[in-house]
Amino acid sequence: MSRLKERYQKEALPALMAEFGYRNVMQVPHLEKMVINIGLGEAIQNPRALEAVERDLAAITGQHPVITRAKQSISQFKVREGMAIGMTVTLRGNRMYDFFDKLVNVTLPRIRDFQGVPRNSFDGRGNFTLGMKEQVVFPEIEYDKVDKIRGLEISVVTTARSDEEGRKLLQLLGMPFQQA
Repeated sequence: MSRLKERYQKEALPALMAEFGYRNVMQVPHLEKMVINIGLGEAIQNPRALEAVERDLAAITGQHPVITRAKQSISQFKVREGMAIGMTVTLRGNRMYDFFDKLVNVTLPRIRDFQGVPRNSFDGRGNFTLGMKEQVVFPEIEYDKVDKIRGLEISVVTTARSDEEGRKLLQLLGMPFQQA
């Protein structure tokens, strides 16, 4: 069992039950999945960008990414329906816990002038989204082999019913939020 999952069961679960007054363990919010996404507008002109992003995402997550395609045509951006415009990976189970642990304890502290993640990046239903400006903060990425710095988006999907519950869950799991 992963270190973070153990922490959830021993520390976070009892603390959440006490704070929010859950009567049943199944009511307590938990991490459901994590979605890591890189948008690639440049893939229209540079098809090789997909290969580079695929390599980077696979190294970061340990899982093969899926190509996301345009749902509709947008003439201003020269995008046609069905064109590859990004890549995404969905992590669940132990891989999700391991990735979250690595994100909180290794990757975020490597960001220069890091003040914590924004407290207001919740969607109203307890899910948290974090945008990162560059993929090179992950230890698996070798800076010399990167063709271009790209941003990525990490969405943490929880079973929490409110932002307050989701924030408390992530805080108990070690997410470093900015001071209010």
